[in-house]
Amino acid sequence: MLSWAVTFLIIALIAGVVGLTGVAGAATNIAWILFVVFLIIFAVSFITGKSPRV
Repeated sequence: MLSWAVTFLIIALIAGVVGLTGVAGAATNIAWILFVVFLIIFAVSFITGKSPRV
């Protein structure tokens, strides 16, 4: 999950440099959502003491 977030962040940065602001904005939003989902899954697994099956 975290690797996908980083991938979309890199895509957003490259699109921003090239000037594709629509693609950069969309990729940034996707990266943000994936990062938040990662944090929620991490917190739940940390509290319960179980590792998530990926």
